Amino acid sequence: MNKPELLAPAGNLEKLKAAVDYGADAVYLGGSKLNLRANADNFNDEDLKAGIVYAHLKGKKVYVTINIFPHNHDLIGLEDYLVKLKNIGADAIIVSDPGVISAAKETVPELEIHLSTQANCTNYKSALFWNSIGVKRLVMARELSLNDYKTLRDKLPSTCEVEAFVHGSMCISYSGRCLLSNYMTGRDANRGECAQPCRYKYHLVEEKRPGEFFNITEDGNGTYIMNSKDLCMIEYIPELIESGINSLKIEGRMKSAFYVASVVKAYRAAIDKYAEDPRNYFFNPKWMEYLVKPSHRPFTTGFYFGEEIKQHYKSSSYIRSYDIVGVVKSYHKDSQTAVIEQRNKVLSGDIVEIMTPKGDNKTIELLHMRNAEGVAIGSAPSAQMIFTIQCSEVLREGDMLIKSRRANSTNG
Repeated sequence: MNKPELLAPAGNLEKLKAAVDYGADAVYLGGSKLNLRANADNFNDEDLKAGIVYAHLKGKKVYVTINIFPHNHDLIGLEDYLVKLKNIGADAIIVSDPGVISAAKETVPELEIHLSTQANCTNYKSALFWNSIGVKRLVMARELSLNDYKTLRDKLPSTCEVEAFVHGSMCISYSGRCLLSNYMTGRDANRGECAQPCRYKYHLVEEKRPGEFFNITEDGNGTYIMNSKDLCMIEYIPELIESGINSLKIEGRMKSAFYVASVVKAYRAAIDKYAEDPRNYFFNPKWMEYLVKPSHRPFTTGFYFGEEIKQHYKSSSYIRSYDIVGVVKSYHKDSQTAVIEQRNKVLSGDIVEIMTPKGDNKTIELLHMRNAEGVAIGSAPSAQMIFTIQCSEVLREGDMLIKSRRANSTNG
């Protein structure tokens, strides 16, 4: 059976480590040049080296995005950058522009090339063309159905890999090619600076009555006419695997480490469960619980079943039921003390869940909180402050403390 790769986003080094630790087979990220997430933290050369070393030590791969549509001045220094990526151990580059592909083939012919979804590859003839000029993997357009993927797998050589997005934000423009941001804000979506005007709230204005805004919907909330739901295919892992897709990709380089860890954990469990015994596979509702705790919009299956993507008209806001409040840095069994790095304000006595790479979340109470100097504290209010708690439950480095937004603190 084709057990697909699970590919996760890495917006920075912390998120890369979370993705790797929670079960991703590979991560994709942006370096210092030419990637479509200019507003993400991205990786400087030092962090990129550290991230690649971390991933490789755990048998994981790192793919670097070079997927903007470059103008002439964007190409300055391209060859040097490609050589740098090869030398520090990148496993592949993700590219959308034929000129960049040409430069890569000439400069670093041994570096694997993946075609970005931005290239809008929607059929097997195009796929065969890209493969013929040296592209190893095709990240297909998001507008494809499961039947389209089956056709691709039948028509393409086995050495040509197919990758598909299975979770995360969707773009209303065709495979992300959008001029709206550039037109409205001067920020070019095709060069990594999208302002997401598709998420704005729109009203109707009649030209002879300027300044009078009319709601397009009857509920009085306006309408988000281009605002898409989030893709979620966790309930259809068997169908995805049987379609022959080689890599299942999670969107979210701009999302939190909590999002990355929780989503990767859910898909890792589902993929492994199906691969272990397809005949006795069943969907575990806990996987969906992991997905709805971090920020997300209402879910859709996108185009996978031949339907148009469902829009979300009420709001562009995320649904957010849990916050990450800390990350475990170390645990000392003798004293039953955990060292925590704060992520959001948390109070002594709060009830939190411990999210680990494998197994169900566990619930603990934060007891005997002390700051780095050992002084008792009632809360951890400062960003990334170090504090300790007493905890009989054995915790591990990288475990995440998450707290329900509905939970009332024991301290009021």
